[in-house]
Amino acid sequence: QVQLVETGGGLVQAGGSLRLSCAASGHTSSSNAMAWFRQAAVKEREFVAAISWGSNPIRYYSESVKGRFTISRDNAKNTVYLQMNSLEPEDTAVYYCAAGRGAVSTSPDYPYWGQGTQVTVSS
Repeated sequence: QVQLVETGGGLVQAGGSLRLSCAASGHTSSSNAMAWFRQAAVKEREFVAAISWGSNPIRYYSESVKGRFTISRDNAKNTVYLQMNSLEPEDTAVYYCAAGRGAVSTSPDYPYWGQGTQVTVSS
């Protein structure tokens, strides 16, 4: 089992920045691939960014956040980060961290999920 805890959400004005963190604990060898998803009110959960394991990880981004968000990880701390810049009201959502042992994926088929952290961007 892997436990994921997200922190860093909050309220920010449009154009501002936030950094989300997701700390993994437990059987962390099962968290090779890690990702961020988000779910806004009355919308389905959508992919935001993902990162693979290794010293030269592969990164994926959704088109809506590419160029504004950056995913990174600190393997020694078993933590993945999402740096969010130039935030827009449309980025308002609950952000979820996900992890899995397999290849990195943009689909929400990860076995482990955090509880989510709210990000609210005011206009």
